[in-house]
Amino acid sequence: MIEQVTHPAGPQVAIEMWSDLGCPWCYVAKHRLRAAIGQRPDADRFKVVMRSFELNPAAPKRPEPIEDAFIRTHGGTADQFMAAERRIRAIALGEGLEFTLDRLSASTFDLHRVVQYAGDEGLGFEFFSAVQDGFFAGSVNPYAPDALAGVADSVGLDGRRVRAILADGEYAGRVRADRTEGVELGATGVPFVVLDRRVAAPGAQKVPVYGRLLDQVAGPVPNEPVS
Repeated sequence: MIEQVTHPAGPQVAIEMWSDLGCPWCYVAKHRLRAAIGQRPDADRFKVVMRSFELNPAAPKRPEPIEDAFIRTHGGTADQFMAAERRIRAIALGEGLEFTLDRLSASTFDLHRVVQYAGDEGLGFEFFSAVQDGFFAGSVNPYAPDALAGVADSVGLDGRRVRAILADGEYAGRVRADRTEGVELGATGVPFVVLDRRVAAPGAQKVPVYGRLLDQVAGPVPNEPVS
């Protein structure tokens, strides 16, 4: 249960986002959602809560090139895969996002376990966003415990705690439960956003669409900035 907090312009609104690290549309959607929230003077009313959703629970733990992982799972050729990558890269770059084509793929289960810890500390979105942004920029290896601990320290978490979590199986049940709950709510993939447990938005919506959904669950943008 997400605690409801009173705000001068109304109660806090929880926005739950089911996502996975290597999903490029999740990367784009996250920034679009954040942009839509940021356009509102009451932006601090909205709390984005990260939910875990492994796109490929059977992915190997050993990192491999993304095209190898995709072809093994979905078929096709490397040329077809890279053509699709270049299309989404053009969209990302057009929205001011970094997007390297030289990425690796592996199981994200351990990352999601750390995201669960970060969520308990109220920093799940901040941690996941920092890791994902660094991953797509080519500056963070999300499969390296030291890298995740470093990102954790940078957003106000305890890097030592992250290393301890990665060394055991803590939060594993919650990662699986998140995915199950997302499917029960209608998710067939990610990104999958649920606003105030009243409205669901599958896929990477445009900023104006997210804006209208925010209006729907929280009312229109106030005429005067909230002080």
